[in-house]
Amino acid sequence: MDDESLFLRDMSDVRPLSTGAGARVAPPRPAATPPSVTDPDAEALAELSDLVAGAGPFDVANTVEFVEGAVAGLDPRLVRRLRAGDFAYQNHLDLHGMTAEEARVAVNGFLAGAHRAGQRCVLIVHGRGKNSKDQVPVLKNRITTWLSRGVWSRLVLAFSSARPCDGGAGALYVLLRRRAADKRSIHVTRGAKW
Repeated sequence: MDDESLFLRDMSDVRPLSTGAGARVAPPRPAATPPSVTDPDAEALAELSDLVAGAGPFDVANTVEFVEGAVAGLDPRLVRRLRAGDFAYQNHLDLHGMTAEEARVAVNGFLAGAHRAGQRCVLIVHGRGKNSKDQVPVLKNRITTWLSRGVWSRLVLAFSSARPCDGGAGALYVLLRRRAADKRSIHVTRGAKW
């Protein structure tokens, strides 16, 4: 059978539409309430406002040995550099032998002083908990909570377990935000030669 015969056989029971059936379909009825118009930047501005106020979420990665946290939306390259120890820490605090309450007071004073001095990266040595009951690192878990949910979450950009030469899993690099007074405007020099 040739193509034309096949086509005619398959189309033998097809009937044309009635004249009214081909008319346009009625448009859908409008919604009862018009959708609210939102500024496309409103969500981004709200998230940025939460981050500045310290109310934004903190992303925390926590394993048995390794701890890392950063404010939501922080450039992951910055966190990688902190983890790699690319930032020279400007001050350090050793919490060995302290109770949780003593450590909290020490950390509060240390971070307040570091932020006031304009330091950006500090090291907090909390230990691995080898001398704790059941060898559970109490201070490590508490510091993670203090930095990500406490009053200091507004001033901390990120934290990460230190490199082995700086204390490894028994220490944290903490990257602090800049002080408002340290933010300077950029002056553009026109016609400068490189």
